[in-house]
Amino acid sequence: MKPTRRPRRPEFSSGPCAKRPGWSLEGLKNAPLGRSHRAKAGKERLKAVIDRSRALLDLPSGWRLGIVPASDTGAVEMAMWSLLGARGVDVLVWESFGQGWAEDVTQQLKLDARVLSAEYGALPDLAAVDFERDVVFAWNGTTSGVRVPNGDWIRSGRAGLTLCDATSAVFAMPLPWEKLDVVTWSWQKVLGGEAAHGMLALSPRAVERLLSYTPPWPLPKIFRLKEGAKLSEGIFEGSTINTPSLLCVEDALDGLAWAEREGGLAALARRSEANLAAIAAWVERTPWIDFLARDPATRSCTSICLQVVDPWFLGLDKAARAKTIQSLVTRIEQEGVAFDIASYRDAPPGLRLWGGATVDREDIEALLPWLDWAYAEVRGA
Repeated sequence: MKPTRRPRRPEFSSGPCAKRPGWSLEGLKNAPLGRSHRAKAGKERLKAVIDRSRALLDLPSGWRLGIVPASDTGAVEMAMWSLLGARGVDVLVWESFGQGWAEDVTQQLKLDARVLSAEYGALPDLAAVDFERDVVFAWNGTTSGVRVPNGDWIRSGRAGLTLCDATSAVFAMPLPWEKLDVVTWSWQKVLGGEAAHGMLALSPRAVERLLSYTPPWPLPKIFRLKEGAKLSEGIFEGSTINTPSLLCVEDALDGLAWAEREGGLAALARRSEANLAAIAAWVERTPWIDFLARDPATRSCTSICLQVVDPWFLGLDKAARAKTIQSLVTRIEQEGVAFDIASYRDAPPGLRLWGGATVDREDIEALLPWLDWAYAEVRGA
């Protein structure tokens, strides 16, 4: 039968993600709109985003943190184009964004690169990574729902740098900062902020590379982290390379304030893990669905990816499977109980539910019976 209980908030998109509980436009009323981002009010807010993010994440002393253009993609590209080329590179690929970084390294930068890959649902052989080389990887595969289980596989005495795309991990998963050199993310993921702004964190080792190495290719203005031979320190104090949206900045501050009220990083991680636990309990008792991530230790608590394992579904051809998933998602959206939950376009046909900290477990639990109902509807159609 069709369920009667509905999620209070049906936003389960994996980016941009659900706003924080209780969010409203009223919280942005003090944004200095129509003002220069270089004026005192704008610079103070930009610096506050940096300082409060640093405090929430307990970023180690000596790390630089700045706001950069073009969301997480811009932050990753800036790091790769500015830092890579001094030595060989290992790129880890197990989903579409990692594949994109690998293509940039091999086809655009044309570096001495090894691509260590795995199919959706698995991780590459982490023991095969060569830390004499630089290493580029995602902490959490947003489109596959597979995360690295911890940082134990990263060598402490590494010679190369580790560049970590952590956009769907930061604020939901603990990161071993001592094992990382570059970490990137955007506001639109775990804190439910708005898109188009990225954050770039650099370890002292990464800063040393910046100062001692100049890549042989030209760098566009929005990628430049140096002024001559010196670090552009202003970037890490709120003087952005291009003009940011002060409305988005105000929204980022609203999300950070909520995170502080919730109890900080540990509390946000507990909220995300509780959402994963609710889905895991449903998967355990539901024969037609399973996690895409095969190993429970690697299952994401933010971008939770699911595959249909019903023999009837598996007997369909590829086009029919995609059509079935689309029909299921359409029914769910028409009922207004969940939006944007189809798997990523490059991933196997299935479902992807955002379980980040801004999503309430009660809404996840209210949604799951609707998925059972919708699947029964499309299977019987």
